[in-house]
Amino acid sequence: MTEGNFVDYIKIFAASGNGGKGSVHLHREKYITKGGPDGGDGGRGGHVILRGDKNMWTLFHLKFKKHFKAEHGGAGSKNRSTGKDGEDIYVNVPLGTIVKDSETQDVLFEITDDGEEVVLAEGGMGGRGNWHFRSSTNQTPRYAQPGVAGSEGWYQLELKLLADVGLVGFPNAGKSTLLSVITSAKPKIADYEFTTLKPNLGIVEYRDFRSFVMADIPGIIEGAAEGKGLGHRFLRHIERNSSLLFMIPADSDNIQKEYDILLNELKKHNPELLDKDRLLAISKSDMLDEELKSELIPEIPKDLPYVFISSIDRTGLTELKDKLWEMLNENID
Repeated sequence: MTEGNFVDYIKIFAASGNGGKGSVHLHREKYITKGGPDGGDGGRGGHVILRGDKNMWTLFHLKFKKHFKAEHGGAGSKNRSTGKDGEDIYVNVPLGTIVKDSETQDVLFEITDDGEEVVLAEGGMGGRGNWHFRSSTNQTPRYAQPGVAGSEGWYQLELKLLADVGLVGFPNAGKSTLLSVITSAKPKIADYEFTTLKPNLGIVEYRDFRSFVMADIPGIIEGAAEGKGLGHRFLRHIERNSSLLFMIPADSDNIQKEYDILLNELKKHNPELLDKDRLLAISKSDMLDEELKSELIPEIPKDLPYVFISSIDRTGLTELKDKLWEMLNENID
């Protein structure tokens, strides 16, 4: 998934089909002069249905097709024949998609399971035919119900990435480089801030053909929760990560201070993020010898597991994957 193809916010227009009208028909057959009413019901209008797809990572496919209109139901006919139901329209979305009413901003529902189907716009009911309105006092009703109109409106889709590990750090902490080294993802890497403009996902291959998903979130800066920088747009993605990998470079002026700033931004965005398991990776450690590493250890926050890594010479990456795997599976029986 490239940056240009990643779309995590989109508005779509959905219109369900109208119900078909009921039939007004009086039965006519040879030797049966007064067969009575036999008008059938109209068919149901088609639904617009959202369906979860575990193979999708982005809403990019909705960027150029935003209008979805389902088929109208068919009209009823003689012999109590019900009209054809309108064909439903299915719109596949990635897991973690939240659906809101575009006007009220109310959350309507969320798609979290593969194959999960939720009706976004419900089709109108078909009208009842005149057969339903016969009675002892009205044996030949010449009226039927029209179909119920379908619904339509604009809906807002927001994607929160479902990943096992989320990378948290300031710009140029080495997150994209790490992702490119331990996964097959090819994020943009350059020596300037905010190289990463969109989240990137990669699959980390582990021992015995096991794997887990890692997400690189654009760099967070102080004040991100209030809208500064780019990170505030993507803080919501971290909410869906099982564990958080904080990355602070070895040449940082103060590891504890940087960690506190990152943690504070997460707290201001959503205090529940502090309940997630955390691991600290001291990146760019290829510039350190054992003596310098020992001098840095006192600066590392207490009771926080850590590992020294270098994406350049790949030192510490095996240990990093071991710690992440253990952290992801420690609560699994």
